[in-house]
Amino acid sequence: MTPELNLLQQLSNAFEAVVASTQDRAVAIRNGSRHVSGLVWQPDVVVASEQTIGQQDEYEIATANGRAIRAEVVGRDPGTNLLALRLSERIEVAPVPAGAARVGGLALVVAASADGTPAARVGAIRSVGDQWFSRAGGRIEQRIALDIRLQRTEEGGPVFDASGALIGMSTLGRPGEVLAIPTATLERIVPQLLSEGRAARGWLGVALQPIAVPDALIEQAGQRIAMMVMSVAERGPAANAGVTAGDILLTVDGVSLRGLHRLLTQLSEDSIGTSMELRLIRGGQILKLSAQVGRRP
Repeated sequence: MTPELNLLQQLSNAFEAVVASTQDRAVAIRNGSRHVSGLVWQPDVVVASEQTIGQQDEYEIATANGRAIRAEVVGRDPGTNLLALRLSERIEVAPVPAGAARVGGLALVVAASADGTPAARVGAIRSVGDQWFSRAGGRIEQRIALDIRLQRTEEGGPVFDASGALIGMSTLGRPGEVLAIPTATLERIVPQLLSEGRAARGWLGVALQPIAVPDALIEQAGQRIAMMVMSVAERGPAANAGVTAGDILLTVDGVSLRGLHRLLTQLSEDSIGTSMELRLIRGGQILKLSAQVGRRP
């Protein structure tokens, strides 16, 4: 056998060993004839991709060794696409360290078939970016893109590096894009889901709709698109600041609002309790108000 083939065999053996040592971390989450994959986060908790799970409160977990375990949904966060299920029985798994994603490194995505038996895919880590915000406003510590194809049933399983360290949880992004939700995000969000059922987010207590700034005020406003305040929550942060329905919100803390996504990215958990300057149009005049960000109810 040539040295090149020896190296390939060594690589193959290494990945087989990683799958063998980590396959218990991937389980099938079943609802009748449908299933998706999940990640055993701790012996009595499984996390999964929130966008793949329906609205039922209970599911059945199928493990690699053939067990069927009842699981109850205890928390959801569409912002980071994470869902937590509490198991009726424990799944004992060996601890794994957190891994660091590096561009060009190999990633191993472990998923589960409907009966719980493992399935694996290998590919390169295509890119690693800074923290980013999803369309729903959730903060995710790194944007980790994988050069791997993934079926919908395989979404939600663990992603490991070549040493078997946990990089995160697999998820499908834009069409044709496979991402890993980093372990750091799971470490921050999952405890909130277990204790409160949701992740903390900032809240102003307004319903908004995009609107064109009146022509006469475009120069003074410095923008053509803003957000009309359609309603204000009673005794909410915006109401306490003096915001009323019909106001046209231009900026929040100096950031121009041309859509809800910009505002959602500002209202992360770190914003709770802080004061934000609201610049708005009322009665043809531009006003500035100060609102203390609350916790989303």
